[in-house]
Amino acid sequence: MHIPDGFLSPSVALPLWGVSAGIGGYALRRVSRELTERETPVIGVVAAGIFAAQMLNFPIAGGTSGHLIGTALATLLFGPWVAILIMTCVLSLQALIFQDGGLIALGANIFNMGILGALVAYAIDQTLRGIWGDRRWARTAAAFLAGWAAVVMGALATGLELALSGLVPANVVLPAMGGIHALIGVVEGLITVSAVTFLRTVRGELMVERPVAGRVPLWVAGLALTLLLTLLAPLASSDPDGLERVAEDLGFIQAARPPAFELLPDYTIPGLSNRSLAVILAGILGALMAFGLVIVLLLGWRSRQRERVSNSKT
Repeated sequence: MHIPDGFLSPSVALPLWGVSAGIGGYALRRVSRELTERETPVIGVVAAGIFAAQMLNFPIAGGTSGHLIGTALATLLFGPWVAILIMTCVLSLQALIFQDGGLIALGANIFNMGILGALVAYAIDQTLRGIWGDRRWARTAAAFLAGWAAVVMGALATGLELALSGLVPANVVLPAMGGIHALIGVVEGLITVSAVTFLRTVRGELMVERPVAGRVPLWVAGLALTLLLTLLAPLASSDPDGLERVAEDLGFIQAARPPAFELLPDYTIPGLSNRSLAVILAGILGALMAFGLVIVLLLGWRSRQRERVSNSKT
């Protein structure tokens, strides 16, 4: 669902930039105020893992591929504000460094996959668990539906934005986007359930950084898992993703504009002839940047807040 530049009109893309920037800033303030420094590496690890997991496209019916978005997973682990911060960092790196999604459309991509996905996942999880209680089956069902709905609602929002931009009629694009992403959402829901079930059993240990095998902190083990995901990246499906498939089928793929600049386009290292190695190295670099960006933002903002408090007292 990474919208390229050219699909959205300025009247749609620019307001979404403002909305995403405002909500992202609020999320940063909430996260830096409510979480401790001990939790910061864990959040960075989840950001790195989501970046790496998004490189693993899996095949869907009809020659289409999908990939884990991860917003619901982050939301169920840490709440919506942390999830919004994580997705803002991941999507920004993808657009700026890897030319995955347009710069003008970045606000829309953050809104669709990050903000809307987090709020939808949180609302569904809280509502269903409030109705069904905190039984294991209720947590599992709520996690699946949160993951599925976050994908589908993001896809429908994307379709609506395309229609408002005059690119394709709403009655054509909304069923197309909703249909293919309903299938992708099933896989997202299953992965979300599996990951949340495992991570919730060790989250308390993650927060206090208890060791694995007496030596390695669990957040370091998380980075090792992220590395494994990047090593698998060359095996990802080469089929077009959901939005690209819809754009091809409905005949508006040619509206996409090439990026204004290229750094590491399509998750490769320019000049490196071995495609698999290039993808792996680009994935490792991107995951490390996602990890570092989250930590720098959180620690930097906390330091700034402490300085303000200190200056106000003097």
